[in-house]
Amino acid sequence: MRPEDHVGHGHGHLVTFDPTETEPDHHDTPPTHGRAVRIGIGGPVGSGKTALVAALARSLADRVRLAVVTNDIYTTEDADFLRRNAVLPPDRVEAVQTGCCPHTAIRDDITANLDAVETLEERFGDLDLVLVESGGDNLTAVFSRGLVDRQIFVVDVAGGDKVPRKGGPGVTTADLLVINKIDLAPLVGADLGIMTSDAHRMRGELPVIAQSLVDDPGATDVGEWVLAQVGAVRAAA
Repeated sequence: MRPEDHVGHGHGHLVTFDPTETEPDHHDTPPTHGRAVRIGIGGPVGSGKTALVAALARSLADRVRLAVVTNDIYTTEDADFLRRNAVLPPDRVEAVQTGCCPHTAIRDDITANLDAVETLEERFGDLDLVLVESGGDNLTAVFSRGLVDRQIFVVDVAGGDKVPRKGGPGVTTADLLVINKIDLAPLVGADLGIMTSDAHRMRGELPVIAQSLVDDPGATDVGEWVLAQVGAVRAAA
């Protein structure tokens, strides 16, 4: 290649992305009448999604008829954890092994998750709520509205106080953002004030809940939000 061929093609170009942009959703939102409300829980690896599901199962099991679908790539580790800790009867927990990038099974090809949800609905017939936990993924992981009615995205302080301002559809578009493990903030050098203010700035009017399951094992605020969504979806059906 001649030197003059490089003119105008240097390495100074910046590629920018809209942090609220997400992949097209190829699935239609199904009717809500006559079925359980479905709430997805996603977030990066280690952010505390399974612990949050366990806390919600314990605190809400006496208030709504509840079941859970978990996603792992190759194992049933998260489902096994929930069953082992007896947060729900074992037959109220269904495991999906995605065999692929976790967000593929919650956004692109949702068949396996829909099958698991429908299996639970057929098994029990009178469910109010199904929690669908995604396998651990990155800040782009969002659920198809063909799979869930509402979605929660979980980050934790151990990822650093920079995480909310990095954006990504999980942070900016989920119906609820949970900042988890806030009791660890002083130990990992995370500024919780910066983290929460950045989260509100990135999300506008969408809600943010900061929590510690050590201090509040029942995830009270998230549980109340979940119950409010069940009521809202049912009222709109």
